Amino acid sequence: MHEVTAGAAGKVASRLELSAGALAANVATLRKLSADVGGPRALGAVLKGNAYGHGLTQMLPLVHPLVDVLYFITPGDALTVRAFEQTKGLQRKQVLVIGATDAEEAVALARAGVEVVVGDGSWRETVEELRRAKLEHPLRAHVHVDTGLGREGFTPGQIAGGELDFLREAADVLRVVGVLSHFANTEDVTEQTYAESQLDVFEGGLMALRASVPVEEPLQRHMAASAATLVLPRARYDAQRVGISLYGLWPSTETRLSARLVLGRVPELRPVLSWRCPSQVVKWLPAGSYVGYGCTYRCPEATRVAILPVGYFDGYARLMSGKAHVLVNGRRCPVLGRIMMNHIIVDVTRATHDERPLTATLIGKDGDEHLHVENLADWAQTIHYEFATRLGAHLRRVVVP
Repeated sequence: MHEVTAGAAGKVASRLELSAGALAANVATLRKLSADVGGPRALGAVLKGNAYGHGLTQMLPLVHPLVDVLYFITPGDALTVRAFEQTKGLQRKQVLVIGATDAEEAVALARAGVEVVVGDGSWRETVEELRRAKLEHPLRAHVHVDTGLGREGFTPGQIAGGELDFLREAADVLRVVGVLSHFANTEDVTEQTYAESQLDVFEGGLMALRASVPVEEPLQRHMAASAATLVLPRARYDAQRVGISLYGLWPSTETRLSARLVLGRVPELRPVLSWRCPSQVVKWLPAGSYVGYGCTYRCPEATRVAILPVGYFDGYARLMSGKAHVLVNGRRCPVLGRIMMNHIIVDVTRATHDERPLTATLIGKDGDEHLHVENLADWAQTIHYEFATRLGAHLRRVVVP
């Protein structure tokens, strides 16, 4: 039997396929949820973590026309939106940086019309830098209320106690236009007692804020991420910050169960991302052959294998060794032995009848079979958020219908 390669290295690189149709369907589903409870409300897309591993460069042109607000962690990513809009001649969207911002970055964001979150006392010093910059317009800011996550933000007590008094004198350079918070425990439960208590705290913080500092009315209130958008109607307020659900992934099994209880149905979310990999080599191994480093697998019989040029460098986690499968011609094929830095070896004996090049699906649908990001995350002993965001930024990302 002979061995066949798939050609030059560039032709056998794995690729991530991003479905524009699935993204549009998810946006429509999420917008309908708001309309069902007295909407419309602003729908915001969270594009942090390289757009949850999907690729910011590829996702931004798809997301921009579909949503009302764009959320980022880093100022640099937020500023790419303004460059994109200018290049394409597009109307500016509301863009908000929800991560840390230093004084120099705050000046750049103010000049670009990008909004920020005031979540700690360092903004006292930033105010002076904004004044020195002689801005044409004040920097638009959203105050972060810590309602029980224990991360960024001011508690209602701190707000009432004067922690934000510096904003009263900073209105010439820093204008409060919104207020936000983050839930701590909406995804891991099917009852939302703690989330409801956080909403009470949020509304207390909102009252304290209005009583303490000048704000622009109506204040934009936003607290709901994906899970709360799906199962906690009270939390939807003026805008929703949807992340994982935008990409067609459920925040958790508990969220899916809660949706059935709260909504009486389970909304359809369509995964945007698929991962395909052409074979580098397809060949036979004699019975008794060892596979991979450490000789951890031995073929019990003559076995046709495909060597795929993908490994833990690309985000295909080594912890999946001995558990992972890929799809070939609509059949599940086990990954043999240890996952390597740049390669995996797959048993394709029953999926193909010859040694011609083939394409494996690592994530996505092939025939009647479907491998979900959640499946790979389980094999890797992590959550699908982590697995998706750790997909290599170097991987080729291709938009498909």
